[in-house]
Amino acid sequence: MSYKEAIAAGIVVAAAIFAGESRGAPPPQPPAQEASIPFVNSGSIRDWRAIGTRDLYIQDVHGQWYHAKLMSSCTDLPYVETIGFKTQGLDTLDHFGTVIVRGRPCPIQTMVKSGAPPAKAKRAKQNADKPGRSGY
Repeated sequence: MSYKEAIAAGIVVAAAIFAGESRGAPPPQPPAQEASIPFVNSGSIRDWRAIGTRDLYIQDVHGQWYHAKLMSSCTDLPYVETIGFKTQGLDTLDHFGTVIVRGRPCPIQTMVKSGAPPAKAKRAKQNADKPGRSGY
């Protein structure tokens, strides 16, 4: 086999491999567009819900939900009843903003429009799965 034939064979094999990968993979989704909530300091946030230590859902006064992903774990977030929002420059909360939890800044990495946050699991269902305590 000559040098040119070996190169051509390698190109054919590589093309076949990449063609097989592209057929099985779903088409790439466009990245979600960054969003912002204006007039944060004027009461434009109606509600918020923490999902773990890095995900925060924020609802504006119009009922639109936003999903804010924090840059790092904010350990107290799931356990607090109040949080603060710090904006940079304008009175607009976006991916440049910060969530304040018990005085600790938790910078926002991304913020996009989303649907409502996932529903909380019912405590009754969780307790039903546990065996009862005996010995009372």
